[in-house]
Amino acid sequence: MNAHVVDWRRMYDCHGDVHRVPALLRRVEDDDNAEAWDELGYRLVLEGDLVFPASFAALPRLVRLASQSDRARGLAGAIMRRAAGGHGCDDLLAACPDAIAELRKLLDRHLKSRPTGYLATYLDLLAVNEQYHWSAVVGDFSDDFYVIACPHCAAEVTIAIGGYGRCSAIRDWQLGDVDRRDLRPASPEDLSVAGRWMHATAVRDGQDHLAEGIVHLFGQAECPCCASVFNIADEYTSSNRPVM
Repeated sequence: MNAHVVDWRRMYDCHGDVHRVPALLRRVEDDDNAEAWDELGYRLVLEGDLVFPASFAALPRLVRLASQSDRARGLAGAIMRRAAGGHGCDDLLAACPDAIAELRKLLDRHLKSRPTGYLATYLDLLAVNEQYHWSAVVGDFSDDFYVIACPHCAAEVTIAIGGYGRCSAIRDWQLGDVDRRDLRPASPEDLSVAGRWMHATAVRDGQDHLAEGIVHLFGQAECPCCASVFNIADEYTSSNRPVM
């Protein structure tokens, strides 16, 4: 999608305005103005994870700025992390394949530099690779929790991966985590395609704690109620994958 073919009369932002975003884009293209970036950010990505036609119309221009602007790269990533859902802009998203492919390269290159705030860029790249459910929930594995219904007995099982432990348990608000069972991490060679990429990227970039968390997330858990064993990532994905 090239800027000169965008019909901005149809591309409203979070306030319903159709003229403000193109004006702000011109401003940041001219002088990288911090105030303009702030306004552009909240007009394109509203708190509460909402995006708008103007968000996707702006994406190619943000990507063109992203090689030299951290704010452009971050805003483009924020838009992509919200690309799954009921925004009604699938046609606009589908019109941006070149911009998305370029953003993928830029994000991956940035990760290789091992930046401060590595995880945020990592999650942006997950979204660009259409792993929206993981982009929305993966943390730094210092204290991550995932709630999954056991596929065999339907018990609500809490999966903990972090300093609190690497275990499955039944959470009771008075008794705490009842009957904890150690998780069974996957071996890297047995990971799914998505898990293998997530793990390999973290290893490549020296993010050992992240890599270790991923093999547990894509490993197996034992249900404390019925003692059945299930794949954590498969069950979480089937329950939480966004409907496109």
